[in-house]
Amino acid sequence: MDLVFGLLWLLTVFLEGVYCQGVYASPTVRIVHSGHACNIEEERYTERVYTIREGETLELTCLVTGHPRPQIRWTKTAGSASDRFQDSSVFNETLRITNIQRHQGGRYYCKAENGLGSPAIKSIRVDVYYLDDPIVTVHQSIGEAKEQFYYERTVFLRCVANSNPPVRYSWRRGREVLSQGSDKGVEIYEPFFTQGETKILKLKNLRPQDYANYSCIASVRNVCGIPDKNILFRLTNKTASPTIKLLGDDPVVVNPGQTVTLVCIASDREPTPTLTWVRNTETLPEKSVLNGGTLTLPAVTSEDAGVYSCVANNNVGNPAKKSTTVVVRALKKGRFWITPDPYHNDDNIQIGREVKISCQVEATPPEELMFSWLKNGRALRSSERMVITQTDPDVSPGTTNLDIIDLKFTDFGTYTCMASLKGGGIPEISIDVNISSTTVPPNLTVPRGKSPLVTQEGDTVELQCLVSGKPKPIILWSRADKEAPMPDGNMQTESYDGILRIVNVSREMTGSYRCQTSQYNGFNVKPREAIVELIVQYPPTVEPVFTEIRQGLARTFPMSCRVLRAHPSRVLKYEWRLGSRLLNAGQFDSQDETEYSVRSLSREGYGEYSCDIINEAGAGRCSFLVTGKAYPPEFYYDTYSPLWQNRPRVYAFKLQWTQMNPNAVDRIMAYRLGIRQTGQQRWWEQEIPIEGMIQKGELITYNLTELIKPEAYEVRLTPITRFGEGDSTIRIVKYSAPINPHLREFHCSFEEEPICMFTQEKSDDFDWTRHSAATRDTKYTPNTGPSSDRSGSKQGFYMYIETSRPRMEGDKARLLSPTFNIAPKNPYGTTNSAYCFSFYYHMYGKHIGTLNAYLRLKAQTMTESPIWTLSGNQGDRWKQAKVNIHPTAAFQMVLEGVRGPGIEGDIAIDDVTIEEGECGDPPPNLRSSAPSNAPPICHLCVTLLLALFVNRR
Repeated sequence: MDLVFGLLWLLTVFLEGVYCQGVYASPTVRIVHSGHACNIEEERYTERVYTIREGETLELTCLVTGHPRPQIRWTKTAGSASDRFQDSSVFNETLRITNIQRHQGGRYYCKAENGLGSPAIKSIRVDVYYLDDPIVTVHQSIGEAKEQFYYERTVFLRCVANSNPPVRYSWRRGREVLSQGSDKGVEIYEPFFTQGETKILKLKNLRPQDYANYSCIASVRNVCGIPDKNILFRLTNKTASPTIKLLGDDPVVVNPGQTVTLVCIASDREPTPTLTWVRNTETLPEKSVLNGGTLTLPAVTSEDAGVYSCVANNNVGNPAKKSTTVVVRALKKGRFWITPDPYHNDDNIQIGREVKISCQVEATPPEELMFSWLKNGRALRSSERMVITQTDPDVSPGTTNLDIIDLKFTDFGTYTCMASLKGGGIPEISIDVNISSTTVPPNLTVPRGKSPLVTQEGDTVELQCLVSGKPKPIILWSRADKEAPMPDGNMQTESYDGILRIVNVSREMTGSYRCQTSQYNGFNVKPREAIVELIVQYPPTVEPVFTEIRQGLARTFPMSCRVLRAHPSRVLKYEWRLGSRLLNAGQFDSQDETEYSVRSLSREGYGEYSCDIINEAGAGRCSFLVTGKAYPPEFYYDTYSPLWQNRPRVYAFKLQWTQMNPNAVDRIMAYRLGIRQTGQQRWWEQEIPIEGMIQKGELITYNLTELIKPEAYEVRLTPITRFGEGDSTIRIVKYSAPINPHLREFHCSFEEEPICMFTQEKSDDFDWTRHSAATRDTKYTPNTGPSSDRSGSKQGFYMYIETSRPRMEGDKARLLSPTFNIAPKNPYGTTNSAYCFSFYYHMYGKHIGTLNAYLRLKAQTMTESPIWTLSGNQGDRWKQAKVNIHPTAAFQMVLEGVRGPGIEGDIAIDDVTIEEGECGDPPPNLRSSAPSNAPPICHLCVTLLLALFVNRR
C-alpha cells in the first residue's frame, strides 16, 4: 500500500512539472512576404528567393511561435554590400523598405529568441531587379596595307546596360533589325570575357550605307514589368574621338585672393563631347563656378592649389584629358636652430670657436624663395668668416645657414634671417636670433612637489617642466610609459612655457609623461628631457549599479555590493542605507565585497536600499529596489483557434496567459483586465479573481466576448497581490486572425481593400470585384446578386463576379489566396496536413453559371486539382461550403467563377476560412483558469494507478 501511495505522490510531482512547463516552448520562426514582389521561389533545399523591382516596397513579416513571446530581430548580409541595412537591426515583426534600391538586395535574417533553447533563425534572399539606360561607346581601327592601295576603317559599336537579371541586346540600323548574317558588312558578337555583359556591333570596312542611325535595345524580357530601354547613336563621317586644348599657362601661379580662370576647348567632333573638370581625382572646391569648359576659382587660398584636369568624352574612342597645375604662392612656418662647433664636445658657444645659425621656411613655389641676412639691422654679406650658404633642397628644403668662423666678441649681436618670394606680393618672414655671452644651451627640471602629481578624476591638472637657457626652445610633451596619444589626440603636444594643461582628467591618463626640448628655435644639440608622474584617483566602481528585487512579506534575502576598481584601493569604507536611514557601516579589510541581509521582510522594509563604498576620491553606489510588485503576465500567442464568431455582429476571443515568476512575491489574488478599442482613450476594466497559488507555466484562460466586428482591441492585464498592482502587459486582439507560421487559422471577410493578400489570376478572362450592397448598382442586373454581406450588413463587403456585358458565356474569373506553408513535421516524422477550407457563397439568378474551388500545390512542379463545384441558381441566400483538404506542400486556394448564359448570373463569396484540422464545430464559450494542455498520457497514468490502488485494497 505504501508503494502505491509513493507512486501516486511521484506521479503527482511529475504531472505538476509537465503541467507547469509544457506551455513554455522555444521559438520557431517563418518568413512570409507581401508588398510588390514579382516572383517568389518558395522553399528549396538551398534558399528562398524573393524577387522585387527596384523602387517598389519590400515587406517581409517574421511570424513566430514560442512562449514566452520571442523577441524578433532582423539583420542583413548583402549580395553587393556587407554592411547591416540602415546601420542597425530592426526589432519589429515586419521589415518594410520603401523605394528599395539595388544595393539593398541580399540575404535577410529573422532571429527569434525567448531564452528557451537555441534562437530560431530563418532567412530569405531578396533579389532586386532593375535595368539602367544603355550606353553606346564607339571604337575604330584603321589599317593600311603597305603593298596595296586601299584604306580599311572598321568601327565597333559597343552597347552596355547595368541590369539584374542579365540583359539581352538587339541592334537596329534605322528601322532595319540587324542580326548575324543579315549583312556581310556587319558582324554581331559578345566578347568571351564579358559573359553577356555587352553586345558589340562590328561594321567592317566602313561603307557609305553604314553612315546611319543605330539603335541598341536592352531588354530583361519584361520581368517584374521592367520595360525595354533603347539608345540612339548617329554614325557620320565626322564621328571621332574628342581632342581638347587648354588656354593659358602651365603652371598657373597666383597670389592668395586672386581669381583663377581655366579654359578648356574641345574640337568640332561628333557626337559633341561633354567637358568636365576634376582636381587631383578629388571633388572641386565648393566655390568653383563651371560654365561649359570654363572653370573659375574666385579668391583662391592655399587649400585650392593642386592639379586640375579637363576631361572630354563623347563615348567615341578614349576620353581626352589635359591637366594644369594651380600654384598659390605662400610663405609659412619660419624657424631656426643654433649648432655649436661640431669639432668640440661642448654644447656651449665660446669665443674662438665656430657657430652656425640655420633658418628654415616653407615656400610655394620653392624655386621663388630668396634669403637675406642682417646683423643688428644691417645687411650682411658672405665673407671668409661669415659664410652664407643654402642647404641642398633634397636634404633640408628651404634652409639657409650662416657659419661664423672663429667667433669674436664683436660678433655678438642680433642676426635676422629674411625670407621672401621673387616678384613680391607675399609678406616677408623675418626670424631674429641673438648671439651673446648669455646664449647658452637649454636645461630641463621638474619643480619640487610636481612629480608625482596626484589629482582626482574630472579635475583640471597642469604638468610642469622648468626650462632654462637662451633662447628658450619649444617643449614637446609625450607619453613616456607607452605608445599612446596625448589628451589632444596627437602623439606629441607643443608647449612654449613648459606647461601641459589637461582638462577633465580621466583614470586612463595615469602614467609617465616626458617633456623634452625641441631643436627648433633653440640649440641643435641632444634633447634635454625630464619625466613627470601623474596619478589620477577615482571613486570605486561597483556592481551591481542597480538591481530590482521582488520579494513577498516575511521572507529573508541577502544583498551584496562588490568593488571592481578603485584608486586608492585601500582604506575603503561602506555604508548600507534604506532611504536616508543608516543600517550598517564598516571598513574593508582584504575582501572586495560587503553583504547585508533583510530578515523577515515587513511592509516598512520595502523601498530603495543603497550601499556606498567610499575612498578619498568619492563614492560608488550599489542600489537595490526591494518591491512586492508581481512580475508581468506573459500572453500566450499560440492558442489554437483563439477567435470564433458566436453571433453575426460580434466575436469572441480566447485570451490565454502564464504568470512570470509567480512564486517570487505574495500570492496573486486577481488580475485587473482592461480593454478598449484601438484608437480610443477610455479603458473598460474588471477583475478576474484567482483561487489558490498559480504554478509556473500554468496556462490561464479567459474568454473575451461581445467584441464588435471587425474592430481590434487593446487588452491590458495587471496582476494584483496584497502589496498592490504589479507590472502590466498589453497586447492587441484582432478580428481578422493573421496567417500563422504553419497556418493554424486564416479568415478573410474582404472588409479591407488589400483583401487579405488575395490576388487576381492574370491569365483569366475577367476579375472578381470587391463590393458592398450599400453601393452596388442594380440598374442593369436585377434579380441577381446579394442584398447584404454574409453577416446581413449592407455596409459589409464581399467579392462577386459581374456578368453584365461585355462578358460572354464561359468567361472565367479566378481569385487566388495567399500562399500557405503546411504545418512542420512533428517529432515522429509525420505531418498533420489536414485543413478545413470553408466559405460562404451566394448564387442567385436565372443565368447562374458555375462556382469551382481548386487546391493548387506549389512544389517543384505546380499542380492544381478540383475539390468543390456547384452550378445553377441556389436561391437568394448565403450558404456555407466546407471541404477537407490534405496538401503535401505549400499551397494556394483558387476560387473560380464561370459566367452563365445571361446577365442575371452574379456569383458572390464571403468569409473565406482555412483552419488546421478536419472540419468541425466552433469552439465552446468556456471560462477556465486551469492549464489546458497537459498531455493525455498523464490522465491515463492517473487512471491506471488509481485502479491499482483500488484492486490492492
